[in-house]
Amino acid sequence: MTYQIIGAAMAVHRALGHGFLEGVYGDALEIEFQERMIPFEREKTIDISYKGKPLKHHYVADFVCFDSIIVELKAVDSIMPVHRSQLINYLNATDYHIGLLINFGESSLKYERFRN
Repeated sequence: MTYQIIGAAMAVHRALGHGFLEGVYGDALEIEFQERMIPFEREKTIDISYKGKPLKHHYVADFVCFDSIIVELKAVDSIMPVHRSQLINYLNATDYHIGLLINFGESSLKYERFRN
């Protein structure tokens, strides 16, 4: 499943290159997911809990694909440790176990897969 998501992201990056804002890549990726029939929810609100209790604030995932994979988009010069930590924390605080961090901001697409 992550292979399909990465393939869609590669197609978007090939077509648009780097240099756009994150939202542009999200819009294009949404179209690519639809064409490839990859099930997704965009900007999905996810509850976060602490010690088994729900918090008032929520996390909004860029995409959740296949009802099981958090996809976090970036359009930055390079993936930084804070970006990795952010996704790892989202996985730890939710019921999701797989996350993809995808960066469109470099000359070639960069992605990292995380498992909780």
